[in-house]
Amino acid sequence: MHAARRSDKPQVSGPSQHGEMHDTQVGRIARALRHRLGFRQVDVGERADMSQGLVSLVERGHLDRVSLRRLRRMFAAYDAEVVLTVRWRGGAVDRLTDEAHAALGASITRMLVAVGWLVQPEVSYSIFGERGSIDLLAWHPETRILLVIELKSEITAVESTLRIHDAKCRLAPTIGRDRFGWGVGAVSRLLVLPDDRTARRQVARHAALFDRVYRLRTRAVRRWLRAPTGAISGILFVSDMNQGGVRRGPVARKRVTRRAARADERGIGQIDRLGRAKPLRPPINTMGSRICR
Repeated sequence: MHAARRSDKPQVSGPSQHGEMHDTQVGRIARALRHRLGFRQVDVGERADMSQGLVSLVERGHLDRVSLRRLRRMFAAYDAEVVLTVRWRGGAVDRLTDEAHAALGASITRMLVAVGWLVQPEVSYSIFGERGSIDLLAWHPETRILLVIELKSEITAVESTLRIHDAKCRLAPTIGRDRFGWGVGAVSRLLVLPDDRTARRQVARHAALFDRVYRLRTRAVRRWLRAPTGAISGILFVSDMNQGGVRRGPVARKRVTRRAARADERGIGQIDRLGRAKPLRPPINTMGSRICR
């Protein structure tokens, strides 16, 4: 976790401007910001709606005794923000999210190449001060349609997703022409999400926004990708696929009820609709008579 000053001018920084900080380092940053701005602890408490004692706890590094909401309010009083960093097994968290992102990219790339699109991954740009990277930039030679693809393994901020995707679509014709020599007739946008309940629930929850920007959904998008005409904007839900492009089906599971298992252990047969155990019948030999046990 670290505190970053919102101002463009560097004011006070910690031991690492972009690295993680320990609790005591965060406390020192809070104290340094307060001194730089000429605040007393009581002044910060009034601005952040918290007691002077809590401000003192933060400055002494006792973050475990202050809620995250209050900590954010306190740094907001300095025109700063709190940024959290999650570490797990030496950075494996980043690899987990990167793997999901890469799997989406690989699936949609195979799909596009198979129907005649040219695809460029991770196209970075810096145009008139705007910097970023397009996840996948695709071009259809026959129709000269440019497709700007945004990959999201999960949606964390709807407004930010829409705004950034719109900016990439605005810059894409220049990028395609200057970087790859692609003549652009029309620009389309595609948001690619995993085909799971979480992604579909997020889209449904914010349908008022998504429906205005992304009018097409998976089936219509797939038809358009095979024979593109004109500009479209849509959402494509991609199912989990392995490296060979084969969809992974659900694993069959056999449910075993505890009641039936106990009945078999007691030498009792099936359970009827009323929950009563039926006795097992002795087996019948080939001559038709029952075999005694």
